[in-house]
Amino acid sequence: MKRKLMMVERIMYVDSQTPLNCVFTARINGTLSEENFKIALAKIQQKHSLLRTTIDDKSEPYPFFVEEKEIKPIELRIVERKTDEDWLLESEKEWFHLFNEEKEPLARMVWVKGPEMSELLWVVPHCIGDGTTGVTLIRELLYLLDDPSLELDPYQAFNSVNEFFPANSNGNKRKYKANLYLMFARIFFLMQRKSKKRNLGKNYAIHRKLDSKTTVQVTEKCKAHGISVHALLCTAFMQAFQEIKGTQAKGKVISPVDVRHFIPEIKQDHLFAFAPTVELSLKKGKQDMIDHAKLIKEELIQKIDKMEARELLWMGEQMHPVVERMISMLKSTTGGHDITLSNMGKIDIPKNYKHFKLETIFSPTVAFPWLNSNTLVTSTYNQEMDFTFMSNEYFLPKEEASKIRDKALELLTQPIPV
Repeated sequence: MKRKLMMVERIMYVDSQTPLNCVFTARINGTLSEENFKIALAKIQQKHSLLRTTIDDKSEPYPFFVEEKEIKPIELRIVERKTDEDWLLESEKEWFHLFNEEKEPLARMVWVKGPEMSELLWVVPHCIGDGTTGVTLIRELLYLLDDPSLELDPYQAFNSVNEFFPANSNGNKRKYKANLYLMFARIFFLMQRKSKKRNLGKNYAIHRKLDSKTTVQVTEKCKAHGISVHALLCTAFMQAFQEIKGTQAKGKVISPVDVRHFIPEIKQDHLFAFAPTVELSLKKGKQDMIDHAKLIKEELIQKIDKMEARELLWMGEQMHPVVERMISMLKSTTGGHDITLSNMGKIDIPKNYKHFKLETIFSPTVAFPWLNSNTLVTSTYNQEMDFTFMSNEYFLPKEEASKIRDKALELLTQPIPV
């Protein structure tokens, strides 16, 4: 396998000197074997070809994934568990690990090991996977730790986004459209004033988990009012930004959508990094939170219905000449949104195993190098909604982020008469 990084993968790769890692964490109760870890990681590495690649950014104008015949095993780092918060500290350490050693695979594992309770942390560069990727890796790891004799079926990785288009599709029309967009993009970047602003602050993550009773109350409230949990989350956090930041709030969020909904050839258990996004906003003149959430739900449905994920993938591939300008812009501009809000929904992983129990799953953490690195990831496991809120001290001080998070959760959980 030798494949050029897709445009979105290049953005998440940033460059060879800038780490951008996602950390996916599960907490388990039970006894684990280090030998079983080695077997499990080897089998997972054999299933996913991206875990047998390195990134070559020297021999070609653009970086490539290159499969290594003699790739190193996925590293297992073991840390003594002292507190319930150690996983978050280790997660923050792993944000800045560069996968740049010779024949080093694009993943590593951290075992925060206690006598009974442990946390397992998957660390992968964002350029090889999204939230669904993290769920897949956790699920496969737990199955194999419990029963190392299980086998995983490998799959054929794609070599080009052209594979996602039927042979009779109108390539000439797409090419004309892409050239037009590329021309507009070049003009746009030429017109942008260069900014010296950068993310110079310390990246951080704050975490909160709602208990099952509160989580059920939130979901029942959404059902009663005919709104989605995602719409209510977006509304609560945008309103919280307005209350804490005042006129500095933008009243907009960016929400990634799982590309697998649109391109079924990309299976749920395939590693893939591209997530198309939609921008959602609070509507002026509306005060009631439920009314806002209803409008946001409608807006989200409309934008998803119009989304052409295959087209977006292909168009992105024509934008490689301006990727570096895109990255530079992300590093130096505040953007027009308050936060990127990724709701992973309910996580479908079994709780009980023969040798241990899965206590909980924490929402992923990530430290974007962008100036506006405000990111919220939510997920629900075992009827407990989990939140990780990430940013940097320069753009959004941690104290302010905590106030926004607390206000949003207050709005999210407040009772509303039906």
